[in-house]
Amino acid sequence: MAAALLATKSNGFIKVRSAGSAPAGSINAVVVEALHEIGIDIGKVFPKPMTDEIVRAADVVITMGCGDACPIYPGKRYEDWEVEDPAGKNIDAVRTIRDDIERRVVRLIEDLRPRESTKA
Repeated sequence: MAAALLATKSNGFIKVRSAGSAPAGSINAVVVEALHEIGIDIGKVFPKPMTDEIVRAADVVITMGCGDACPIYPGKRYEDWEVEDPAGKNIDAVRTIRDDIERRVVRLIEDLRPRESTKA
């Protein structure tokens, strides 16, 4: 959800890669539905494993509870978002998780967007 929301909300300003330390075999159908409700189609997306290559290429790495399974490299910005896992949850619970992630994504975009110069 975070990758789809970030890619959509940043309008291409941020290049997004999504990967997991233990990816599932498919995207959760309730997550697909919750994102579809707000106009985001992830029907063709599939889970991918996190690799050293992906982390090395990133400037910012957002983790969601992967702990020691996530590679750590000096010079990278890391944020761990403590977000409830949508697995096994009903649509109402997944909407709440989606909205929580969306708020975090908006804050991240604001933080990463270059500031306007204030030269006089």
